[in-house]
Amino acid sequence: MTLLPDCFCPVDGTRVSSRSLAWCCPVCGGPLDLDFSPTPAPLKSLAGRVNSLWRYAETLPLSGPSVSLGEGRTPLVELADGISAKLDFLMPTLSFKDRGAVLLAELALRLKPRQVVADSSGNAGTSIAAYCARAALPCTVYVPRGTSPKKLEQIGAHGARLHVVDGDREAAARAAREAANEPDVFYASHVFNPYFLHGTKTYVHELWEDLGGRLPEVLVLPVGNGTLLLGAALAVAELYAAGLIERRPALYAVQAAAVAPLAHAWEEGADDLADVTPMAPTAAEGIAIPRPPRARQILRAVRDSGGTFLTVTEDQIRHAQLDLASRGLYVESTGVACWAAVRKGAPGKLPLSRLRSSGGTPIAVVPLCGAGLKSGLAGTAQSGE
Repeated sequence: MTLLPDCFCPVDGTRVSSRSLAWCCPVCGGPLDLDFSPTPAPLKSLAGRVNSLWRYAETLPLSGPSVSLGEGRTPLVELADGISAKLDFLMPTLSFKDRGAVLLAELALRLKPRQVVADSSGNAGTSIAAYCARAALPCTVYVPRGTSPKKLEQIGAHGARLHVVDGDREAAARAAREAANEPDVFYASHVFNPYFLHGTKTYVHELWEDLGGRLPEVLVLPVGNGTLLLGAALAVAELYAAGLIERRPALYAVQAAAVAPLAHAWEEGADDLADVTPMAPTAAEGIAIPRPPRARQILRAVRDSGGTFLTVTEDQIRHAQLDLASRGLYVESTGVACWAAVRKGAPGKLPLSRLRSSGGTPIAVVPLCGAGLKSGLAGTAQSGE
């Protein structure tokens, strides 16, 4: 097996072997990070490489992909007022989660477990199921009751075994973690496994390449478990350390007002979640996470970047979804949260007027993370991932 970097606990420093199926820190039970500090390739050297996220091979902890479905390299299109959108819903399973899921499947292939398990409110589950199908790995996905029927259909179509758990998103996670503690089981957790973050970071490497070696002033990112934001922070750090960007963009984290534990902690100036906030129904099911395990890391990443937190109401989400549809982009309600936060006329929108575009680089970029066909128009409130 190709040498893999070890994992470590960012809280207490405990190290976990790359050959282990342990999915969390054995001391504190928290999520793990990867002992991996790559140097990205210069812009000119990327010409002619494979047209997928694997073109950034120097930054990835796994090489020689065998289960790729061509994920990555999604279009970047201008919306309005200096804001552009990256169309990550144009992925093989119609969500950005493919960026991380492909790395988890590749890792599982190398570790050779008898079973892969995952938990999700939909998009991560469909991605894991698809890439496990590609890798011929047996897969079980735990989902909460109330998950979109269209997402359940997609998971099942890929051949994964579905466990619908009576309860909320956290109940599904508990059930999956119990199964993950069985012998010879690989927990394909998009939250606890750091390989997933090293997949999502390719979102920013693509932006950097598409913008000719630049990044926008602001990266606006939806946050539930924070996997896209933390991946973005990794990529920004890599590009900056290599001298490939002169400044770091601010990270603006967006949560649904109905479930905004991180935004509340931010307002209180806290370094971690203090009191758990009540969870109300929201159409943004993919970011409805009352207790994100990487909360401390998310808050620190936003603070270190000079960014902030924004929240959006259900009305803002609904109007943003319709607005994008009127522009030809049909995106699920979670995926429109960032556009809801920054589009013209949005209450409490970003103070983008003080920023200026430079050399054709947009002021801000928002990700459109999931296709509208996955859950339909906002209006039926659900709770989720």
